[in-house]
Parts: sequence; C-alpha cells; structure tokens
Amino acid sequence: MNPSTALARVLVDEMVRGGVLEAVLSPGSRSAPPAFALHDAAAAGRLRLHVRIDERTAGFLALGLAKASGRPVPVLTTSGTAAANLHPAVIEASYSGLPLVVLTADRPPELRDTGANQAIDQIKLYGDAVRLFHEVGAAGERVGQNAYWRSLVCRALVAATGALGREPGPVHLNLAFRDPLTPPASPPPFPLPSPGDWLESIEGRAGGAPWTSVGATGPRSGAVPPPAVDDLPERTLVIVGDVAPSVARQALLLAETRGWPVLSEPSGNARSGPNAITTADLLLVEPIPVDLRPDRILVVGRPTLTRAVRGLLERSNVDLVAPRQGWVDPARSARRVLAGVPAVTDRVRETAWLGGWVRAEAAARSVVDGVLDAVGGLTEQRAARDLVDAMPPGSLLLAGSSLPSRHLFLARGREEITVLANRGAAGIDGTVSSAIGAALAWQSAGGGPAYALLGDITFLHDATGLVLGPGEARPDLTLVVLNNDGGGIFSLLEQAGADHADAFEHVFGTPHGVDLAALCAATHTPHARVVRSSDLHAALAAGGPPVGIRVVEVRTERQATSAVDRRLREAVAAQAGFGGVARRSGQ
Repeated sequence: MNPSTALARVLVDEMVRGGVLEAVLSPGSRSAPPAFALHDAAAAGRLRLHVRIDERTAGFLALGLAKASGRPVPVLTTSGTAAANLHPAVIEASYSGLPLVVLTADRPPELRDTGANQAIDQIKLYGDAVRLFHEVGAAGERVGQNAYWRSLVCRALVAATGALGREPGPVHLNLAFRDPLTPPASPPPFPLPSPGDWLESIEGRAGGAPWTSVGATGPRSGAVPPPAVDDLPERTLVIVGDVAPSVARQALLLAETRGWPVLSEPSGNARSGPNAITTADLLLVEPIPVDLRPDRILVVGRPTLTRAVRGLLERSNVDLVAPRQGWVDPARSARRVLAGVPAVTDRVRETAWLGGWVRAEAAARSVVDGVLDAVGGLTEQRAARDLVDAMPPGSLLLAGSSLPSRHLFLARGREEITVLANRGAAGIDGTVSSAIGAALAWQSAGGGPAYALLGDITFLHDATGLVLGPGEARPDLTLVVLNNDGGGIFSLLEQAGADHADAFEHVFGTPHGVDLAALCAATHTPHARVVRSSDLHAALAAGGPPVGIRVVEVRTERQATSAVDRRLREAVAAQAGFGGVARRSGQ
C-alpha cells in the first residue's frame, strides 16, 4: 500500500469512528486518495457519500447536512481554485457554528511555488473563519504516523463540534499527497491493509472507538453563569433569533413559566404556544404603546431580520444568551452576556404585561389574514403563509435569505414543523444545496417531508444544486420559488425611491428573464408553475407528500409585493393604534 492511500484510509476510518455518517466530495485528481477511501467506506456501509461536480454546491450540501443533523460533515476537494470555492460555505459555517470538516488536497511542498499545475497557496486559506487549521504534510513510509493521523482527526472533530466547550464551527485539514495517488488494483477491505503491506499497524482503537475520547465538560471558563430567574423583571420581553431548536424550547418554557411574551424569528423556532407573538415584524413600530414597552429584553440566539428589533435593542436594557455562539451584540446595548437560558422555576404567572402583547398579536393576526385573503392573486406574502399552513406535521422548512425569511413572519406559528435558515452570514449562496443536505439529514433521522422557500435570484445562484448524478441520494423536497424576475427585497428599501429610479432597475432590480421550467427540465427536475392560491395548494398536495426533488414556481410581481407590504403595515398600525409605519430591513 502506498503512503497516500494509507493516510487517506486512516483519516476516513477515524472520522467514521468519531461519528461521521455523511461525506461530500467534488471530483479531482490530487484528491484521489481520500476519494477512493470515502468510496470504499460508503461501499462498506460505514457512511453515505454524496458527489457534486461544483465545489461551492458541495460545500453548501455539507453545510445543510451538518445544520440538520448537528454532526460533523467532511467535504473534500482537489487543489487550486476548487478549494477556494468552499470559502462561502466555510464563512456561513463559521458564523452559524456548524461542524464543517474541510479536506483540501494539495501538492506536496516540492511542487509549490514552482509553477506546478493547480498549485496555489492553501496554507490557512480560510483565515480566521476556521476553528482549527492543520497542514497534514505528505505521508511517507515511517513509523508513528498512525497515531499522528488518528489523533489529528479526533482533535479536528472536537474543534468542529465544540466538544470542549468552545464555539463549534468549521475546521480545515490541508492534505498534501505525493504520487502514486491511486490504491492497488485489488485493495484490501476497508480500512486496513493486509499484514505486511505497511511498516506499522494502522489499526484504530479496539471496538471501533475513536483514538482519543473527550469527556463531558462544564460551562466555558469566564462565562457569566445563568442568573436566577428572579433576576429578570416582570416586564421582560424574550427575543429569539436564529438558534438551535433545543435552545429555543428552553426559551419558550422559561417565557411560559414567567408570563413573558416571545418574539421569534422564523428560524428561531419559538413561534408557537400561548406566549408567542408571531406578528412582531409588524408590531414593533415606533412609538410602541406604553403598556408594551419592556423593562428588560432577553435575547436568545442571533436576531438579524428586522431593523425594528435592532432599534428596540439599541434603546433597551438587554441581557444576551449566547450558548456557544460567541458575543452577539451589534447594538452594543448588552448589560450581561449569559452562558445559557436562565433556569425555569415551577411558578406559572399570568400577567397584564403578557395580556397586552397577546391582545396586540390577536389584532395583528386578524389584520394580516384579512389583508392577505382580500388581495387578488397569489402574492409572495400569502404564498409564505399558505405554505406553512399546508405542510404536514413533522416537516422541515429551509428559508432562503432575503425576502422569504421575512415573509415567514406572516405565517402562523406551528410547533410541529422546524424552520432552518443560513443566517450566519445571511447570504444567498448555496441555498438549494443547503436545502437538499438538510432534507437528506432530516429524513435519515426519521423526519417527514422537507420544503424550501426561496427567491428566484437565490434559486438561480445555486442552480447547479439540482445537478445530481443518477446514483445520488435524493430527499423528498419541494422547492417553492417566488419568481418576481429580479431582486425583490430592494423594492422595499430606500434605493427604490423616485430619486434613484434611473439606476434602480439596472443595478438592483436586475431582471433575468430565465425560464425556470426549462432550467428544471435540463436537470430532469419536476416543475409546476402557479399563479393562484388554489393552484399552490393543489401543487403542494399533488400526489401526496413530496417524492424526490421538485420545484413549485410562484409567479409574482415586485410592485405587488411592495404594495402588499405597505398595506399590511398601515393596516396593523391603524388597528393597534401605533403611530408609524416602518420599512423592512435589508438582506
């Protein structure tokens, strides 16, 4: 067995021992050793392998798998610009705290800076976006490498998952390979060579255990411990941003015990139950009525979707809950940063504070449904609301950045569905692939059908996500694409004003004129186009729950979306007695 094959097989074997169940690769020559090793591991039933020809798509597929499963997911590329194409996914994984394991093949040192083909500087290619970088070095026939390779994989997985109490996130192993890059014609069974094929044993620990185990740890040193619940006043408002569902459940339980209203972003997954205020995006308009102004705000996770929330945080006393997600305080208003959600007591309280918010929510919800039902045609806002209503219990929804995540503020909260979104860096990169990866992991764990709500620019940005080989795993996933022929969110922002009309359509509206049906046909993806609300329900229900990947295109007009947004804000402000109408925040 040659050194490159030995290194690759040991790395893959140790990753499986460390809990890796899924892996992604893009094809290349220099990455052949780990590609063969991953293929052999998949053939042996030790993991599931996904192959994508586009490295950016591969990176976001791995990210979606990690987001839905919580497990580390390796993604492999060859050297050169292939590795650079993973950078957007690495950045999103960094800001979202996702355990992405980036494996980049590289030329050995003697071929660097010599003009060798596909040789670029890959040392610390992703900068501070990774929790760990290691230059593995080209394998050679010498004793001691098995322990080095296996302990390195364990260290990388611990760094990726935050198992020692640090912030989880992506890690980067740069793998230099010398020729020969291919295994013997008849390789031994994965992962080990036959006796005598290597100068030392490259076996792992007995019983399939990892080379190095990590014990349970306490809170991070230096973190402020969670306060007693009585440290927070009666008029506390809980705001939940993008956060793990388990943390969202803790926040909801605390709020319901203490009688506090909860304002959750869609991917905060705290939009159900008696204390959930689902219309917060419309209610937080200045001047806020006196009986709804909080004495304290408890922020859980990372809220990013509305200017109204940011403005409220700038003017309020704020406590942040940052469970392994770093210091999240863009308003610089936090008085405390807490390591976890405060402990729950067994005392349930009904408060006038909560009652005022519940009445405002009921009034706003009635206005929202009335406006959406009265508008002729199928608007983007109604499509978002109706999609959530139509999803079966146990479904997963991935929300695209830009307008779709914000439209979901208009949906009713449902405890029996889970919403995910790439809100770390909030880009539109790789969203189709993220949805496919999340759906694959969700359904592997026994979850129900999956859906994604995307804008047309987001969909086109990752059209290669639909390019799957005939043997690739396909989840049951419906991609609902809101097609307004351009960048709809900009029509709600300042640049859409009359002062900038000459430039707006060219540099912000960006109409594309793409025939999405033809694009889907090119990748053999089933497609349906809808223009009426009844058509949407019929398309979502056609044939029962989704089977395979399909696209439902909702044709809309940007001007209509802007008009409905304005009408909703004016109607809610009038109903609730609020004085102003705020615009939405940007992407």
